[in-house]
Amino acid sequence: MRRIRTASRAPLASAAVLLALVVAPAPAVQAASPAARAASGQGHGPKAPEEFVALRDVAPTIRQDIRYFTEHNFVGERIDGYRRPMCIVTEDTAKALARAQRSLLRRGYTLKVYDCYRPQRAVDHFVRWAKDLDDEKMKREFYPRVEKNRLFEDGYIAEKSGHSRGSTVDITVVELPAKPTRPYRPGEPLVPCYAPQEERFPDNSVDMGTGFDCFDTLSHTDDPRITEEQRANRQLLKTTLERQGFTNLPEEWWHFTHKPETFPDTYFDFPVSRHSLTPHR
Repeated sequence: MRRIRTASRAPLASAAVLLALVVAPAPAVQAASPAARAASGQGHGPKAPEEFVALRDVAPTIRQDIRYFTEHNFVGERIDGYRRPMCIVTEDTAKALARAQRSLLRRGYTLKVYDCYRPQRAVDHFVRWAKDLDDEKMKREFYPRVEKNRLFEDGYIAEKSGHSRGSTVDITVVELPAKPTRPYRPGEPLVPCYAPQEERFPDNSVDMGTGFDCFDTLSHTDDPRITEEQRANRQLLKTTLERQGFTNLPEEWWHFTHKPETFPDTYFDFPVSRHSLTPHR
């Protein structure tokens, strides 16, 4: 990515919603509102609307490799708002992913998510990092051919992300049985994200031509320079998800938004945590 952009140009939510970055609590919540609890420093912060769920509760076989909970991302540190390595999405999105997963399992594959709902505070973290031109510790892997002072101009970083609306995921395909992967070791030598798969950081995804979050035109879904195998793998992911109502962002083979979005105009800021969710009966 990181073309961290909105998937549509729908108007922003009202000023009050953007300031609080929450919606009204579910009727079952009788205590102080999430906004009041967040303002007072009590509880676990803003709460998600009841339409949000943990993907694992709906589609437990989908693998999760939540990169922003780790230091293995283009910033090089855990991103603000990621309190747990879990995927949170709207319920409609989760059910659509579950249908896509069933289709892939029959063919010997599984889906794997890198990122799902992303709090606004995480996007703000990206923006702060992008403005610090001296911090390039992850450049060799994630943006070796892009100068950091062009990240905003080239569209890799923006102040709002469709991920914050809850219907967008960063996702890939893994062939079964899935190969084990090792954790990232901070400070280890970095390899460009567009290098051949056997040279890149190990990821059990099928070969998509680049690693996840590769700031490079080779990440464009239909880039003509990729191999036939890589193109077939990208198309497998794309067509499987499109059948379930997802739309791909052409600049990022991994980025998909389920349509129609449950919250097309609202950017949320509750943390990525089980505590943010409303218990579902």
